Amino acid sequence: MARELNPLVRPRYRVGVEKRVYLTVTSGTDSAGRPDVLVLNPIDSSEQPAPVMANLGATNGNPLIAELPIPDEVVERYLEVRDVMTKEVITSIEILSRVNKIDKDGRQAYQRKREKVLKSQTHLVAIDLLRSGQSMEMHLQSDVRSDYHILVSRSHQRPYAEVYHCTLRQPLPIFPIPLRQGESEPTIDLNQVLGELYDLLNFDLEIDYKANTDPPIRKEDVEWLDRLLRGKRLR
Repeated sequence: MARELNPLVRPRYRVGVEKRVYLTVTSGTDSAGRPDVLVLNPIDSSEQPAPVMANLGATNGNPLIAELPIPDEVVERYLEVRDVMTKEVITSIEILSRVNKIDKDGRQAYQRKREKVLKSQTHLVAIDLLRSGQSMEMHLQSDVRSDYHILVSRSHQRPYAEVYHCTLRQPLPIFPIPLRQGESEPTIDLNQVLGELYDLLNFDLEIDYKANTDPPIRKEDVEWLDRLLRGKRLR
């Protein structure tokens, strides 16, 4: 996206890839695929080596194994559109990850960043291409079915924002990147960006399209998707 945007916004602006680093706890696994705080299991004395410390006596019984919560460093990258002269951040562009939507620490870290941006004069573009996890809070003025969302929040229009959306069967929408008020806004075609990455990195050799998806695809979409993939295999 930075490669696509930079020619469209120069020479006044530059799009840079930034990173956010924080710690989250990993120990065990919960139902959402993220860590528990602590997992306790009894020791099987037949599989454990004899103690090398002082003999505590048989009355203590077998000890338990405690798996301690270990901080795990998480690095998230996002884009910033900056004014070349003033270095002011004009627009922040976020692509939500599973950590943002499912992990407690990750979601809180992202919400803090989002609230900070929404209270500033910086525009926010939040791209959610994940069907899993809880969507970020917003109050839509209409009830439509969608699988993917792209939020475009211009600072001078808040609390209102534009939400571009589509279902699995539809192409991803083309959406604008806001700059200073009154300036022409470049647009991003995510279908083109993802298609180029797909070909460049040979994802057709990596992705198993026969595997079950997580979360599962709606029943009404399964037959459509099967026909689509079968057609691609026959070409």
